[in-house]
Amino acid sequence: MRVFFDHRQLLHAPAREFHNGGWTPYAETPARAEAILAAVGPAEASVDHGAAAILAVHDAGYLDFLRTAAARWREAGREGDAIGYAWPVVRRRAVDLTRIDALLGRYSFDASTPITAHTYEAGYWSAQTALTALDAVLGGERAAFALCRPPGHHAGADYCGGYGHLNAAAIAAQAAGRRVAVLDIDYHHGNGTQDIFYERADVFYASLHADPRADYPFFWGHADERGEGAGEGATLNLPLPRGTRVDAYRAAMGRALDAVARWGPELLVVSFGADTYVGDPISRFALETADYAVLARDIAGAGWPVLVVMEGGYALDALGANVATFLSGF
Repeated sequence: MRVFFDHRQLLHAPAREFHNGGWTPYAETPARAEAILAAVGPAEASVDHGAAAILAVHDAGYLDFLRTAAARWREAGREGDAIGYAWPVVRRRAVDLTRIDALLGRYSFDASTPITAHTYEAGYWSAQTALTALDAVLGGERAAFALCRPPGHHAGADYCGGYGHLNAAAIAAQAAGRRVAVLDIDYHHGNGTQDIFYERADVFYASLHADPRADYPFFWGHADERGEGAGEGATLNLPLPRGTRVDAYRAAMGRALDAVARWGPELLVVSFGADTYVGDPISRFALETADYAVLARDIAGAGWPVLVVMEGGYALDALGANVATFLSGF
């Protein structure tokens, strides 16, 4: 399988995040991508497609915020990375906000997604990586792998969160120009991807993830979320309990693939997270390394062209092997 990556994605390197009531080292480090590259072999360079595909998904004001947040943070006399601390608890109002503290609340939903001087550049090239891999699939490849980092499936049209700022999977799905389904198999629900397509009938979103009653992102990913308006019925959430092993996971994924098949896509975008691994430090499923090849074979067996977009996975010692094993199943 062809692999795509751009080394500018490594530039985003926050020092810390706020988690469980205290400061902790940032989990989504450049070492994640480096470990995957070491396991899957050389990657092809990403091609710059420009900003149009990003703007087709993300709000222009939000993108300007990402570009300028670190500088505004420093201008306000702050040290370190820009991190929000105040968020609206009602529907966000279209008020004129200028202070960086307020803008961080306006354009984010958690305190674990810092913004650095290089965040936008890294996210931009993550999106370009997905678009370049999409080109390969649209050009006739049965499958291609976009090593996207930072991950993106928690990022909505105008907000960041869950370590992600630009939603590479959604950007690629939007740019495909054909009937697309997104299968999200990260440990955490891809609330940003769901939100982007929730009222649309042209993209089907199916997600297997930890039950949000007990796990992040808590407020999205419940089984009764099925889409709204024109998109009603085009969202499928399959929450799973902590400790889920491969047999139960595979059965749930079979339900998702059956639903995708009934919908009839021309292209499948897989948001792949290796944080479903039994040894992942921030997740609680129990998949083993060998299980990833089985899951990939199930996906490949459906017969659709597949774009694999990297999402989470934080067990550095096993991450490369887990990703390589998954790709081998194609």
